[in-house]
Amino acid sequence: MAADGLAIYPSLRNRVVLITGGASGIGAAHVESFCRQGAKVAFVDIDEAAGEAFSERLGGQGRARPFFRPVDLVDIPALQGAVHEVSEALGPIAVLVNNAANDQRHRIEEVTVEYWDERLAVNLRHQFFAAQAVWPIMRAAGGGSIINFGSVSWHRKTGGMPAYTTAKAGVEGLTRSLARDLGADRIRVNCVIPGWIMTERQLRLWLTPEAEADLLKAQCLKEKLVPQDVANLVLWLAADDSRMCSGQNFVVDGGLI
Repeated sequence: MAADGLAIYPSLRNRVVLITGGASGIGAAHVESFCRQGAKVAFVDIDEAAGEAFSERLGGQGRARPFFRPVDLVDIPALQGAVHEVSEALGPIAVLVNNAANDQRHRIEEVTVEYWDERLAVNLRHQFFAAQAVWPIMRAAGGGSIINFGSVSWHRKTGGMPAYTTAKAGVEGLTRSLARDLGADRIRVNCVIPGWIMTERQLRLWLTPEAEADLLKAQCLKEKLVPQDVANLVLWLAADDSRMCSGQNFVVDGGLI
């Protein structure tokens, strides 16, 4: 048990973990949490300055500095190159956390073909190609865990961002398909579905007193969720403790849906 009262998973020590979108928000909570477990952590993010600063800060806390590479996940060759670089630098990737996304709001009448395609590239396409890239690495190592990220938004029929909700619905279909195709190689594939998590971005852009009141009324648990709530679930899915869980959705939303 860690000093904060949370679980320590011995199977995660020295396990190589790659996290997308790890420089801020929920992704940063994943990076820090896996570092505390003694894993060999790598992350990619489009924000180079934030990623470098975050990696340096964590490295100054008496642990190994996480491996960071700036990557725009719309650039699939760059993503594939980062997967190769991580496996060369740290060893075979055992855990992939497909965390990165962007829930930018948009009106139906303003969506162009180009914008639609770009939103699906930002929120869905890279999850498949990251999984495709780590698959042979995990297969050669005897297995692994891929953790995709969905959203409660489409489950709640949330409006105002149809390209985003479509992409996030697709993540669940992708998860089930990959779980079937990769299971023979002892690779588990699951989907985490966060509720409204109080990241700095959400607090800055969208959480008003009225929205907070509506949220807590809708949740069974009358408490706001924070990134660590999601990271705690991801640690379990990455560890051997969940070794027979695959093709499943795991919701962490305070009972919202």
